Amino acid sequence: MTAAAAFLFLACTTVPAHADARVTEGKVGLSVKGKGLSVKRAGGWMEGHGTGVRARLYTVYKGQRTDITRWKDATPVTAGMTKFSNVGWNLKGRSFWDGTWLCVQFNKADGAPCAKIHR
Repeated sequence: MTAAAAFLFLACTTVPAHADARVTEGKVGLSVKGKGLSVKRAGGWMEGHGTGVRARLYTVYKGQRTDITRWKDATPVTAGMTKFSNVGWNLKGRSFWDGTWLCVQFNKADGAPCAKIHR
């Protein structure tokens, strides 16, 4: 295992994605929808409401991090007693290299769950 791969394994809660996954880390979650190496939609959520909550998607491939979206404002959602901030992206079938980690980051929460895109 390379140092970068070991770091990702320890730093992120990960799930093999097959471009279709749902993973949480602490108060943050990531949902990825797609097929094979192609991702159609990705979304993230964070427990709780707040002002100025924003999120972005990034990838890590062979130890290199690349932001793939800009910061996007999250929408506060209340479902019964549960409050969370939600954000989603239409990636329109964007393809990724086999072994790419797709991650979500919120500006108001620790945790950055990642899903591994693979064949």
